[in-house]
Amino acid sequence: MNRSADDSRPLGGTSQAAQKRASLLIDTAGTVVEWSAAAEELLGYPAELVVGRPLTQLLGDGPAATDDVLVRHRDGGLVGCRIRLRREEARPEGAYVKVELLPGREDTSAVDRALLDALFNRSPIGLCLLDPELRLTRFNTAADGMQGITATHGLGLRPTEAWPTFSAKHAEQVLTTVLETGEPVLGFEKTGRPPGDPDTEHVYSAAAFRLEDEDGRVLGVADTIVDVTDHHRAQQRLALTAEAGTRIGTTLDGLRTATELAELAVPRLADSVTVDLLEPVLTGQDMSPSPGQPAWSLRRAASRCRSAGAEPSVYAPDDADDVPGAAPAAQALIDRRPRLVPEVDQDSAWVHGDPGRGRRTRDEKVRSLMVVPLVVRDSVLGLVTLYRWSPGRPFDEEDLALAQDLAVRAAIALDNARLHLREHNAVLTLQRGLLPRDLPAPGAVEAGHHMVLSGAGGDWTDVIALPGARVALVVGRTPGRGMGTAATMGRLRTAVHTLAALDLAPDEVMARLDDHVRQMDAESADPAAASPVGTTCLYLVYDPVTCRCTLAAAGQAGLAVLRPDGTVAFPELPAAEPLGRPGPPFARAERHLPQGSRLALFTPGLLQAFADDTGRAALARVLAASSDSVQSASLALTEQLVPADPPEDAAVLIARTRSLDPSSVGEWELPSDPAAVATARSLATRQLDAWGLTEELFATELIVSELVTNAIRYARPPVHLRLINDRRLTCEVSDGSSSAPHLRHAGTTDEGGRGLLLVSQLAERWGARYENVGKIIWAEQPLGAVA
Repeated sequence: MNRSADDSRPLGGTSQAAQKRASLLIDTAGTVVEWSAAAEELLGYPAELVVGRPLTQLLGDGPAATDDVLVRHRDGGLVGCRIRLRREEARPEGAYVKVELLPGREDTSAVDRALLDALFNRSPIGLCLLDPELRLTRFNTAADGMQGITATHGLGLRPTEAWPTFSAKHAEQVLTTVLETGEPVLGFEKTGRPPGDPDTEHVYSAAAFRLEDEDGRVLGVADTIVDVTDHHRAQQRLALTAEAGTRIGTTLDGLRTATELAELAVPRLADSVTVDLLEPVLTGQDMSPSPGQPAWSLRRAASRCRSAGAEPSVYAPDDADDVPGAAPAAQALIDRRPRLVPEVDQDSAWVHGDPGRGRRTRDEKVRSLMVVPLVVRDSVLGLVTLYRWSPGRPFDEEDLALAQDLAVRAAIALDNARLHLREHNAVLTLQRGLLPRDLPAPGAVEAGHHMVLSGAGGDWTDVIALPGARVALVVGRTPGRGMGTAATMGRLRTAVHTLAALDLAPDEVMARLDDHVRQMDAESADPAAASPVGTTCLYLVYDPVTCRCTLAAAGQAGLAVLRPDGTVAFPELPAAEPLGRPGPPFARAERHLPQGSRLALFTPGLLQAFADDTGRAALARVLAASSDSVQSASLALTEQLVPADPPEDAAVLIARTRSLDPSSVGEWELPSDPAAVATARSLATRQLDAWGLTEELFATELIVSELVTNAIRYARPPVHLRLINDRRLTCEVSDGSSSAPHLRHAGTTDEGGRGLLLVSQLAERWGARYENVGKIIWAEQPLGAVA
């Protein structure tokens, strides 16, 4: 049967021989002079019917000037071929051109018809055609209903009229630009709810290009649409998962972590979210690995709701949330497996068993919910519950997988917060145990202090009573944080008390403390343990008799002085490196303080919120405006200067200085003569009579006699006797010698050597301190003691 002229011969209809290159030779006039066997097989013509005929008689209707031509078969059909021309070498009879025919071209009219049929009837890609006025003229089967348009509605309408809820305004702007410029636009998005799936918002990826005829006349614009909702959701889930890695667990605060989880999930995953945690998570206690119980009591840590003006949940933050045993939440707590409830039964027992939450579930018409336990190392920390309302799309398994991933990240962050809180509480407990509950109240100063404990554990303050009515004020800071730092702080504080009891000068205290720090660091067996090296300390001694203070510092300790006239000064402290670090010897400085001055000693943490000298200005302002109470003043400094939830400890000690009444001090210079001993006893007796201290008279006479005798016998002049009547009675004898006194235990037959032994028996405590020149031997007695 012959093929019609409109038919084209497909490639599959030619033999293997025909698939080879068919060649022929033509002369300059276009007449065929040679015809190959392959050409005969391809087109059906034997050589005797072709040779001598023009080549144009073999071509079909297609243009001959192109590489692709339609060649007429002997049976009347057309064979699509690709043509190749090659000039042959000149022959004696003339010039020739070799023509090669390669099968491979089909009838475009049939292909065009098939393509149009596929585009409008079988293509999964939506196609809409619009005229130059952007009126809808035609759309394919895939587009029918995709954007709310149907075969009986939408034709002749503009996008804003045909699909007003599917980003129509933006689509019109894009299509107008394509019509005007001719430049196609790819990948712009449309969103909306198609009639076939009104509960789900679909996302479409659209492309637009201009339609023109052969003469370039604009016929309209084509709009192709692909439903990429699933792909879009997958991208959103990946983006949400990636964002969770940076937004959940930014701090070691469990409540903040719960809030971050809720904020991330609403509204991108759920309409409402609640996060409930067990009590140990919020208090930093150990978690029980045992299975759950029928009834659970949780604390509401965070909740979020997408509805403007609506309460996030029926339970306020920190409220107890009792979960009914039949509820999915209780089941998830028991077996640590998530629960997906695609359709919530409003009449279920667990909805009615929770009056508050059940009422909210019915009022908001909760359609679907997910309950995901927060689990770490087989321990459940709490629950995250996610809700969707009607008519929203119910939760599915993909949503549950995403919620589980968010819950895993949150659970790890919450457990880290719990462990941090547990260590923080332990550090605070240890630090409070190592610090004094109340400061002593010596007569020389009125002191008050306040500390802000961040869990670092290294700051401390101290007030130490010294002989001679003097007082030592101390602030210090040990670097690092944690249990080891708190323990190191306690050891150093004890060392300062021990050195203060030796009545050493402030620079000597710093030097001995520095040696102690170096020894502690050398003896540490664990290189990762808290090191005391770098400790800062300020040691200040105030003498109310002379109104002078002597001080020495290690590192950047802080000192401010509020004078009686209301001005604030920051005295220059002797430069020194922190304890344990190489540097010059420690030096001491002396300052005279008017009566009623306020000393403010503080650790660097007090000004941690300030990066420059503005901190000192703020401190001076608060100190000058503080009340008469030193305790209130120290509290005001920490409240106004230290930020909330500080990373470092802060300590401040404020002391208002007092001067001792001159009538409470008796001082005499004695000649270096043994006869002066009797004079000293007489002077002491008259002074105690004037003070009305008759009960201390006998013991004081003996103490004065022994101390003056030793000074005259074994030391150098000048010899001074001083009696101080403060909260204790102090007897001081100074001389010009630096030799240390030695307590001897005299034998039975010895005539001497019992002086200091007698003093130690009569006095509550005694000792010696050294001045720039000479020393002072002192002895204290409690007032009201019976001799």
